[in-house]
Amino acid sequence: MHMFKILLTTAFCLTALVSPVSAEYPDKPIRMVVGYAPGGAADKLVRPIIDRLARILKQPFVVDYKPGAGAALAAELTAKAPADGYTLHITDSGPMTILPHMRKLGYDPLSSFTPISMVGGGGVVVVVLPSSKATDMKSLIDPKNWSYGTSGVGGVGHLAGEQFKAAAKINIDHIPYKGGSPAITELLGGHVPILFSSLGAAAAHIQAGRLRALADSSGKRSSMFPDVPTMAEAGFPGFDASIWFSIVGPSGLPKEVMDKLVPALTSVMKDPEVILAIKREGYDPMPMTPQQTAERIKSDFELWGKTVKSANITAD
Repeated sequence: MHMFKILLTTAFCLTALVSPVSAEYPDKPIRMVVGYAPGGAADKLVRPIIDRLARILKQPFVVDYKPGAGAALAAELTAKAPADGYTLHITDSGPMTILPHMRKLGYDPLSSFTPISMVGGGGVVVVVLPSSKATDMKSLIDPKNWSYGTSGVGGVGHLAGEQFKAAAKINIDHIPYKGGSPAITELLGGHVPILFSSLGAAAAHIQAGRLRALADSSGKRSSMFPDVPTMAEAGFPGFDASIWFSIVGPSGLPKEVMDKLVPALTSVMKDPEVILAIKREGYDPMPMTPQQTAERIKSDFELWGKTVKSANITAD
């Protein structure tokens, strides 16, 4: 009997050692990986969320900034992390649905992650200077002297611009910049006539009258600028080019982890201050179940794959 107790105790200890998740998850700080520099949209969106998650889960969150390669470095780090619930990642349309069609990556967006929830989403906004002759999207159809700027190759702004070119049956040049802020600066300086910009980057300039918004690329009007028409309303039916942010973990997160994270995040996404923080960045809250999040990633992956292929967009 004594030997049996020793064997039973040993077996229990070994099981505890190999178990990927503590029965009391979480029992230590949780890392939130951000694929962009501090102060960007992803950082501003996730901060109020993790502040409240920390209170619910009774563990602090540590933000780990891993910028580079269009946020693909952060996505790869997350994909290769242990599936124990202690590494989570706020990601977006770019590294999950666009970049995989443009270059070889160290992860598969459809199989390397456990989707947890969407956070927020919206379109990019087409902006010009107040002095521009362009008063609406139809006035851009004559491509003479037109070119359009974006925050970079392969971003949603770039792909929205390519979708517009295809829908309008025109050919205007794309001028990529190294981020949303440099692109806005170039537009304000008169170096590029049109910009397909994130709402967050352009909002203050639109509100101050320094820029004029012509259209929103998403399927519905932004709550921040309800007077700005969608591309469909501006004369291009069916047009919908949206960006979203979601929270994911490595593939194979255990049920006991998801049973804690999903209800906590569902509660946080109903918090009025979180909703306000998301809207302040130019996005609308879009909480989803893990299954809905996975379906949205898959559908956008297929959508952007067609756009990248038809426009022959490469990462170079």
